[in-house]
Amino acid sequence: MRNLVVLLLVLLAGCSQPTDEIIRISGPTMGTSYHILWVGQDPGVASDVQAQVDQRLVEINRSMSTYDPDSELSKLNQGRLPVAEDGWIAVSQDLFDVINDATDIHRKSRGLFDVTVGPLVNLWGFGPTPAVDEAPSAEAIAQARTEIGAEAIELNPSISSVRLQKPLYIDLSAIAKGWAVDELADLLRQQGITHFMIEVGGEVRTSGQKPDGKLWRIAIERPGSIPGERGVELVIEPGESAVATSGDYRNYFEENGVRYSHTINPFTGRPIVHRLASVTVVNDSSGLADGWATALNVAGPEVGMQLAEQENLAVFMIVRDDQGFHELASSRFRQQFPHYQSAEH
Repeated sequence: MRNLVVLLLVLLAGCSQPTDEIIRISGPTMGTSYHILWVGQDPGVASDVQAQVDQRLVEINRSMSTYDPDSELSKLNQGRLPVAEDGWIAVSQDLFDVINDATDIHRKSRGLFDVTVGPLVNLWGFGPTPAVDEAPSAEAIAQARTEIGAEAIELNPSISSVRLQKPLYIDLSAIAKGWAVDELADLLRQQGITHFMIEVGGEVRTSGQKPDGKLWRIAIERPGSIPGERGVELVIEPGESAVATSGDYRNYFEENGVRYSHTINPFTGRPIVHRLASVTVVNDSSGLADGWATALNVAGPEVGMQLAEQENLAVFMIVRDDQGFHELASSRFRQQFPHYQSAEH
């Protein structure tokens, strides 16, 4: 998931407590970066908190990266983890939990969210393999489609184990960053930090308030082909929630005037072609928000909004039309953000 969320950190003068201030840390992780802000009275703890954050992110990356050939996930994909006689493969609790969340979204999204779509992502040049500048052949797409299918993943929670009904290439990039945000939120709370904002690669979680007593504000980006065309479409205050956005306008290539998005439909084996420019999901879980944003982006505006209503998800969509863009919002989104007035601009 690319960084599709613009963070509005409007820190007004006049704090609720004179000694409260915003403490900030940031760094590289998971092929992108993280930024954490929290309200505290002792900036001296920042280095200790950052050390714990960096260590946790290293652990997550070593477990779930597809770019690291020696990560736990890479070893699973390559058949390098020990396999029991009955086919079960023991994995870390971290990896098990993320795969479990991913397969749950796969089932509820009617297969549109599929973490085994990696062969197709790589075929189209959007994975760890070198980028391509032309569409693959129909034969290559058909072959790659025989190699995918999250329904072939079996899970045994009692022993934190995975069993694969056929060889699969699992790619968790559409959910792992959001899941990492949830883990960092737990880490901060363990340190007694309850007023914070966490962002990893555009996936955001907020809690508590800023020093001025106001909620953290997050801006949803207006799509555009180039950075200069982008702006703020909508500003929300998530409160104790996470925000994830997925869109088709940042990572793509063009061939003969046709734009191919990095988001692949597992049923066609091809990039999405509908008019949904971006979809934002607000959820208690950043991992679930991250995964569902991708699932709904694959689904498109009509089916995506049907799924949002079916699963009671807070969803905001920006859809292309002949005049530019228009907005759609689910019932849950309108309930959660009652100041949102119009779904049509």
